Amino acid sequence: MPTTHRIGWFVACLLATGLTLGCNPASPGPNPSQKNRTIKIVTTTGMVTDIVRQVVGSHAEVTGLIEAGGDPHIFKPKVSHVKQLSEADVVFYSGLMLEGRMGETFTQLQRSGKPVFAVTESLDKEYLQSPPDFAGHYDPHVWMDVKAWSKCVEHVAESMSKVDEAHAAEYRVNADAYQKELAILHEYVKTSIRSIPESQRVLVTAHDAFEYFSRAYDIEVKSVQGVTTESEAGVQDVNRLVDFLVERKLPAIFVESSVNQKNIEAVIEGAKSRGVTVNIGGQLFSDAMGVEGSYEGTYIGMIDHNATLITKALGGEVKDKGMNGKLGLEERK
Repeated sequence: MPTTHRIGWFVACLLATGLTLGCNPASPGPNPSQKNRTIKIVTTTGMVTDIVRQVVGSHAEVTGLIEAGGDPHIFKPKVSHVKQLSEADVVFYSGLMLEGRMGETFTQLQRSGKPVFAVTESLDKEYLQSPPDFAGHYDPHVWMDVKAWSKCVEHVAESMSKVDEAHAAEYRVNADAYQKELAILHEYVKTSIRSIPESQRVLVTAHDAFEYFSRAYDIEVKSVQGVTTESEAGVQDVNRLVDFLVERKLPAIFVESSVNQKNIEAVIEGAKSRGVTVNIGGQLFSDAMGVEGSYEGTYIGMIDHNATLITKALGGEVKDKGMNGKLGLEERK
């Protein structure tokens, strides 16, 4: 969507809701005279929502805009979403253009004086990847590397400490505790993926959301679509992947919960027409977590599910240990 159209849409939404950010600038944080008031935080993706909740604990009410299974690349906020953002005390989003259609909204909110933070903004730019089909921009799927997402947890704690100094120490303690859990998760994923025979250690998915996972856990990644699902896969993309599968004879490829399966199905049919049977190894969570309230509806559960499913489908070995016995629990039943 062109920038001018996004600005026009945003203004129209504000007029429709009767909101004018410029006339009611947001304060840099909760009013000191309302110390016991619960802070209202609005977030975008489930992955952001979960780490913010882990950090703020009982000191804030955290509301995520994008529902389970929603694709942030193409998410178009409604007037009600804009109203929620305007009424929030603090806003957290993923950043790196993941929520592409909401970029102008965040800019307008920041100009109004509202505390708005991209959880990825403190990451070292040398660490970020810039894929060819996303020229000039960074790959936003940072959460696929648990170590990197752990740094984002730290940034959430630092940001909230500036907004709400009264509870800064608690935010730091919460973040530290959660980061210890993430360190265990990171080692679990690394050990599991390493157990896959090297010749089969290839992850084939619907769209290119696993490059950080690839680098962090030493597994080759191939996909039909590029970094953003706004791009369309063509016949050449499908044929290229069919050629690869026929050559490598991989045991499984994967679909994603937030991406249409049609391209993966086309790849499977293409391989079949050439005498190679390719199975769907299961459904991975890429741009969205599982249903809220479920284990997979947490960041740890999401990554655990992915790592365990990939390991089993590609011939690796899943260990019976991990986060309080939960890692891989669902897939081991």
